[in-house]
Amino acid sequence: MEWGSGCSVWLQLFINNEWCKSSSGRKMAVLNPATGECICEVEEGNADVDKAVSCARRAFQLGSLWRRMDASDRGLLLNRLADLVERDRLLLATMESVNSGKLFLMAYFVDLMASIKTLRYYAGWADKIQGKTIPVDGEYFTFTRHEPVGVCGQIIPWNFPLMMLVWKIAPALCCGNTVVLKPAEQTPLTALHMAKLILEAGFPPGVVNVVPGYGPTAGHAIAHHMDIDKVAFTGSTEVGKLVQKAAGKSNLKRVTLELGGKNPNIVFADADLEHAVQEAHHGLFFNQGQCCLAGSRVFVEEPIYDEFVRLSVEKALKRVLGNPLLANVDQGPQIDRKQYDKILELIESGRREGARLECGGVPWGQKGLYIQPTVFSEVTDDMRIAKEEIFGPVQLILKFKSMEEVIQRANHSQYGLAAGVFTTDINKALTVSSAMQTGTVWYILSYLFACVYIVYQGIYCVCSSICPSILGQNLYCDTGKYIQCCDLQVNKNVA
Repeated sequence: MEWGSGCSVWLQLFINNEWCKSSSGRKMAVLNPATGECICEVEEGNADVDKAVSCARRAFQLGSLWRRMDASDRGLLLNRLADLVERDRLLLATMESVNSGKLFLMAYFVDLMASIKTLRYYAGWADKIQGKTIPVDGEYFTFTRHEPVGVCGQIIPWNFPLMMLVWKIAPALCCGNTVVLKPAEQTPLTALHMAKLILEAGFPPGVVNVVPGYGPTAGHAIAHHMDIDKVAFTGSTEVGKLVQKAAGKSNLKRVTLELGGKNPNIVFADADLEHAVQEAHHGLFFNQGQCCLAGSRVFVEEPIYDEFVRLSVEKALKRVLGNPLLANVDQGPQIDRKQYDKILELIESGRREGARLECGGVPWGQKGLYIQPTVFSEVTDDMRIAKEEIFGPVQLILKFKSMEEVIQRANHSQYGLAAGVFTTDINKALTVSSAMQTGTVWYILSYLFACVYIVYQGIYCVCSSICPSILGQNLYCDTGKYIQCCDLQVNKNVA
């Protein structure tokens, strides 16, 4: 398939550095959520996971080209891949926008920039993964080695398809692992183009394999596979539980999960009001609200509550909905009909349970999966919209009276991913930040700041970490291998 200006779109499975058709002969329709139209069809993988795992295992065998490759050369390959992503940045951002409904400018300046930086970051780490020497009693020399885990199954979400792919493959390849990757069935196009760039960069056959398919088939096969050493999954809490269960039932493979969030964003009365409103708005409506880090529970102190609601509604009403490829558009469509229907159903539940609908709450436009920016006030903690992850453009504004109260309410959630605090009192900020049972807390400057060099992690139903950062490589290394040499003639008197 051609994608304008003669650019090819790759539509087949990528296994062992070769493009191949699905063994079942079935294909998946790829839709544009802004129009509902079919963009193309890609091969649907299922039993093909076995072939991909076999090739990945062969590429990981001792003596293979990949295993014999110098660590510095792995870094060169990752840097070469970063160069190719930078070369194709415009094409990849366009694909991402058309396939997922993501704003083109956001895809170009956020997702692509983060992907390029992540590849370069891990390229630099490839030859700096080191063990330790351990002083032990007696005439022994003991040291540790950091070794790759092996074959890694990686299941990618649809909300940040390219960025999440890079956040997973970069640390895995940096450490010398091989990969079998399943992109989300809604958004396979940038993953398949990345496979083409991986081939162009010169990675050996079998090191990276891309198998588009559905979760209950291809994803199920990866999670249950007896010859996969680790599985990394980003997606819903419900499916994450199934992945962890499958890992335990099969070969007790290692698991990294990054699941849902219902993140509190706390605004005290002494905060810069306009700044807090802007950041709360951005922290929720970013990427159509389809972000695990979204500040979806905005707690506002009572003295400024009414004004905060008024300004938030004004800002929501100014959002421009439309074609995500256009520069003046603020909000694109939701990803698919299932998510669209779920959001509208939760909005209706908020109305039924007594929350005040300040604006939005209904579909927008004649075609596409658009939902008007929605703001609820007078929300209470027992409402479904305050407890369940909506994953859409729905802002909930809750009222609180004291710091002690808001800490208790903010922590009363099954999720523990992130939180925000807006106040000019540093003591108050540090007290709340320390009390938050989350992996990340943003304070004062922004909500939703992200950086390649920082690890993002959570607790409860969030699990594990999003990574990247230096800690990301530890998720793809066996750091517990001890080697002890006996009967060495070590002269401890030599300085």
